[in-house]
Amino acid sequence: MDFKLSEEQLEIKRAVREFCEKEFKPELALELDAKEEFPMELYKKAAELGIIGLSFPEEYGGQGYGYLETCLAIEEACRVDSSLGLAIMIGVFGSELILRHGTEEQREKYIPKVVKGEYISAAAFTEPSRGSDITKMDTTAVKYGDEWYINGTKTFITNAPIADFFLILCQTDTKIRPTYRGQTLFVVDRGTPGLEVIKQRNKLGIRCSPTGEVSLRDVKVTDWNVVGELNRGFYHTMEFFDRSRVVVAAQAVGTAQGAFEIAFRYAKTREAFGQPIIQFQQIGCRLAEIASKIEAARLLTYKAAWLIDKGEMDPMLTSMAKLYASRVAVEAADAAIQTLGGYGYMGEYRVEKYLRDAKITEIYEGTSEIQRLTILRYLLRKF
Repeated sequence: MDFKLSEEQLEIKRAVREFCEKEFKPELALELDAKEEFPMELYKKAAELGIIGLSFPEEYGGQGYGYLETCLAIEEACRVDSSLGLAIMIGVFGSELILRHGTEEQREKYIPKVVKGEYISAAAFTEPSRGSDITKMDTTAVKYGDEWYINGTKTFITNAPIADFFLILCQTDTKIRPTYRGQTLFVVDRGTPGLEVIKQRNKLGIRCSPTGEVSLRDVKVTDWNVVGELNRGFYHTMEFFDRSRVVVAAQAVGTAQGAFEIAFRYAKTREAFGQPIIQFQQIGCRLAEIASKIEAARLLTYKAAWLIDKGEMDPMLTSMAKLYASRVAVEAADAAIQTLGGYGYMGEYRVEKYLRDAKITEIYEGTSEIQRLTILRYLLRKF
């Protein structure tokens, strides 16, 4: 058992950290957070350096690394800025479904452009009346002759306002029971008649990562647009979630680390009653506890990613990583604000943004409540 990262992995961490510390200007972060605007220029720069395509095969222009390397990158990015860091790493969201389940024609059309930063992808699963329950879809795809007609609404869709194409989960067989056995994934290009996107504003956090509602009214596609097997979309999606949860865990670890470092530096220099406030046990010991929890979350996340790369993915472990790391992120950001006191409450000191950004990790890609149920289900099987 070896807990050391390789030199290559350490170099990835160094390269991403160097890029983000240079490019993530605090004033830019505050400006884009206020405007709820995606950092397109930064995204293009990150793509040129190969950061976007870390986990994509070399044959499509990627770097050919695994989930662990991707987790290292998103952790470092979110450590520097929890909103900009997420934004530059999540432009590829959903495209893995094409990589793993799509046809060669689909892969050749979309993946190289995603890797180059020319395309941004979105995956549309969540519906207004369904939330975390994707076992039944109100969005339907009905076939007439050689064409499919998609109708429905998706909400809280990451990247929707800027996406060039969408992976959309639809109900294609409405009579089968259980209903999830009749779901299919489709890839639909932006600009397809009947597809409209409304940007959702006034989010609590991750405001540099745009979110939107996708409306589909008689959106016409063909069999070419089917991703994976017909009526196997639910299974493809759940496998995708099993993997993507670990990336959210890495986001949470980076966010926690960034908030902690600001608080720790502040506590060493801020004086009260004649000494640095870190010497007060209520402050110093709480930061020590937060540091311990971050390290535990990091190791859990790395192990889950490492198992995926070994071809031994453990869905229970990816759920554990997301559940624990997301809670630690919220605790770390809250502790940072408390450490800075009134300054922590002000935007220019950044920790209030870390808290706002941390909270989403307990919600998307399956809420913490869903993660607990998933863990329980696997525990019951195991014991």
